[in-house]
Amino acid sequence: MPILAGQRVTADQLNRLQPKTYRAGTQTAALTGPLTNADAPGISIPFTTQTAGAVITAEIVCDFDPTTTIGGLSSGRLFIDGAGVGEFAVYQQGPGTTGDRGSTPQTYREVIPAAGNHTAKLVVTLATGMNLNVYSSVLLTVYEAV
Repeated sequence: MPILAGQRVTADQLNRLQPKTYRAGTQTAALTGPLTNADAPGISIPFTTQTAGAVITAEIVCDFDPTTTIGGLSSGRLFIDGAGVGEFAVYQQGPGTTGDRGSTPQTYREVIPAAGNHTAKLVVTLATGMNLNVYSSVLLTVYEAV
């Protein structure tokens, strides 16, 4: 909703004009695969939207650290209010390699349909022998409609 010439702007409208940024980083413990859709410990962000239709942008970084030669894919994904959104951050070790490690990013832009309290978190699937190390994170910015 635009602000029109001569309109009296409320404090709530002005507060919503400023984006709010949140970060959850350096998870509290490493995870070791095999795991399917596991929450990354400590990588969860509670946030509140004041209006329906708020837009969020987010970046995740998954610090994948294989402990052995691994043949399967490992991935991380942003979940909002219990549902996976957008693309996966994916890691697959090359054949016969050891000592690999990768911090794999992914970006998101999503619309939050309802006002209220929400939770964004990093959820991972890990192949056998894959660790999600403690240097994983989520950066989230909320843009509200006026």
